[in-house]
Amino acid sequence: MDNLAINNILKLKELSNELEYERASTLYLRLRKQELADSSYSQIREQLKKLMLDYEQKHWSDESEISESKVNESDLAELIVQAENIFNSKRKELIKNKLKEAGLNQNDLAKILGHRKGYMSELINGFRPFSKEDIVIINRLLKVKLEDLVPTFIKQDKAAHIKIVLKSIKRSNIRLTKEDFDLKLA
Repeated sequence: MDNLAINNILKLKELSNELEYERASTLYLRLRKQELADSSYSQIREQLKKLMLDYEQKHWSDESEISESKVNESDLAELIVQAENIFNSKRKELIKNKLKEAGLNQNDLAKILGHRKGYMSELINGFRPFSKEDIVIINRLLKVKLEDLVPTFIKQDKAAHIKIVLKSIKRSNIRLTKEDFDLKLA
């Protein structure tokens, strides 16, 4: 489960890496609009702000400790979050368009999936992850391709692991290119 899914944020004690920091920062900004409509998001935004400030103090306050690899890690995290946001935005628009074509709205989809209206909004806006069952139902009901519903990003650590293992297996016919691990969406 993603540490920065909205239901986990208040439980978090700290951000552990640049990717979590970038995700927290993006979520903090995106929740601003939600907070205007629903004050229950204020506590979540405050927790995100605290987590981000603590992370910055711990990892970025001493200029002599900032290495090129640290900056590169930050840049990569920013690219990953940007790609995730693009994916979520495209998925949101696709689902909304398919609902409109079917004569349905987001509230109707919430009822079909058995979710409350606010929860459905959080799913659609990428604040919570869709369950596997939700994805399958949306796929079948609205005829949305699975690759448009499920992000196909390979996590950094997993990509590095795959590259190392594939190099060590001499008999493997699998050769992945840089594009196979690329952050850009098809």
